[in-house]
Amino acid sequence: MQDSEDQLKAAELFHLAYTHQMKGELEQAIELYKQSIALAPTAEAHTFLGWTYSFQNRYDEAIAECRRAIQVDPNFGNPYNDIGAYLIEQGQFTEAIPWLEQATLASRYESYCFPHYNLGRVYEKLRQWGKAVQSYRKSLEHNAGYGLAKKALFRLQSQLN
Repeated sequence: MQDSEDQLKAAELFHLAYTHQMKGELEQAIELYKQSIALAPTAEAHTFLGWTYSFQNRYDEAIAECRRAIQVDPNFGNPYNDIGAYLIEQGQFTEAIPWLEQATLASRYESYCFPHYNLGRVYEKLRQWGKAVQSYRKSLEHNAGYGLAKKALFRLQSQLN
């Protein structure tokens, strides 16, 4: 019985943390995510704690939380994409590729457009234009309305013509 109570309380704390995060109240969000994790660790709570750290440019801590998320649930795609995105922010483009590729293969992920878009960003930085175009197109196959991918593809195709 205690486990289900802990899980319910952890879920409440997670949602409250998310609310604070979206308001920009990052320290409160961090504390609430940590409390949620202490009660019932989930891949989502670790990933969102990492995301909160990234808002503070604390990328190493964000990556560490994503690695914990993967340990909890290796099928959850978000932390793979997030690690890739944080590595991009640190200028580690080549290192980001395997993480982003893994996100595209994750069995539990709702937004495959994001890792494909991020792969496009990486390939653009590496001046691999064909792979960048292909990645942006793949992102749009998963979400035809994804504006960032549309803009990137249009911009890149304009430069290449």
